[in-house]
Amino acid sequence: MNTGEDIQGLRKIIDFTRLISIFILTIHFYLCCYIAFKNWDWTATITDRIVANIAKTGLFNNIVKPKLAALLSLVISLIGVKGKKDEKIQKNTIIAYLLTGFLLYFISVLCFYLNVKATIIAICYIGITSIGYLLILTGGGLLSRLIRNKLDTDIFNTDNETFPQEERLLENEYSVNLPAKYRLKNKIRHSWINFINPFRGMLVAGTPGAGKSYFVIRHIIDQHLKKGFSMFLYDFKYDDLSKIAYNKLLKYQKNFKIKPSFYIINFDDLNRTHRCNPLDPAGMEDITDATEASRTIMLGLNRDWIKKQGDFFVESPINFLTAIIWYLRRYENGRYCTLPHVIELMQADYDPLFAVLQQEEEIKVLINPFVSAFQNKAKEQLEGQIASAKIGLARLSSPQLYYVLSGNDFTLDVNNPLQPKIVCVGNNPQKLQVYGAVLSLHIPYD
Repeated sequence: MNTGEDIQGLRKIIDFTRLISIFILTIHFYLCCYIAFKNWDWTATITDRIVANIAKTGLFNNIVKPKLAALLSLVISLIGVKGKKDEKIQKNTIIAYLLTGFLLYFISVLCFYLNVKATIIAICYIGITSIGYLLILTGGGLLSRLIRNKLDTDIFNTDNETFPQEERLLENEYSVNLPAKYRLKNKIRHSWINFINPFRGMLVAGTPGAGKSYFVIRHIIDQHLKKGFSMFLYDFKYDDLSKIAYNKLLKYQKNFKIKPSFYIINFDDLNRTHRCNPLDPAGMEDITDATEASRTIMLGLNRDWIKKQGDFFVESPINFLTAIIWYLRRYENGRYCTLPHVIELMQADYDPLFAVLQQEEEIKVLINPFVSAFQNKAKEQLEGQIASAKIGLARLSSPQLYYVLSGNDFTLDVNNPLQPKIVCVGNNPQKLQVYGAVLSLHIPYD
């Protein structure tokens, strides 16, 4: 493998050889067109002496020798040309450059047979020869690059864009295998993108319409249902993915020991939705569960709070909401522990609300700052602490949301081996700010 110093040394040799070629051609022009140079006053005594001494070498005895010597030096300099890789180099283009260049380079000698002034002959001869020289230089450079590309053994440069890829199908009980095609040595070959352990995490990124669902997500849904997986599916553009999941479940239902139940959460069309309470008392074993649910809701409704976690006016609404949720969880064994009940209870006046909340020992620590502010008549501080929670949750005050979130058609233990489930949660991009906060509440319990 060449080092940077080797490449730099080679480049200097190439440049020097090309300068020799140009020098020989220049001396040749000076000798052959001396009369024209003299008419242009481009001669000098010292220059004539130097050129005369060079001419004694015998290289410039006739018109052909110096042109062949210049051409040979040019060819030697082109051997080491690397240049920019270009897959669009065409052989016909190279041949056209070289043939035209050689023709002009050698046919220019006919200019000396013209019956015109010496200056015109010089201009024609030098011009035609120079054009031929440049065409040979261009064609030779392209030819050198083409040869280097053909001889290059680097697998990444076979087409300067492709390389041998995995063509084996590597499967196990958890794998996801995506069929693919790639081009190698001018042939389209079939390959597989194998995700042997999808539990390590998969990220599919792309702009809208890039094909994320078509090329990746639908294969994951298909193959995991075929292998008997339960599934929690977030359908951002309901019902694109839900249709795929339902049809695949019908296709592969024989692969399950216990056929999964299929459930949909959809806030837009209540005729096609099930009801699910994400604050189900059965899933809340202690007050920390209420804290996590409260934090999920508030940060989902106020995205800018994510960067301000720990601030007084961020943590206060979360603590207040935690107290409300845990009180309802403990009251009559969680009979009214639903998000709609939480929202409505928060709207009660402070005096009766605090009196009720203080009956629960576990949340006294949480509501003590609010009670103290109320008793000390620090209403501005109190409103600042609680209003953030009220205003955010007020956006969820909708009959449709209340209907879906207050029922319990199923629980979120999706992986229960005795009651496996396929749960499709539908969102609406136009109502993302509202639905997103509620739907995120379902996911942590999955």
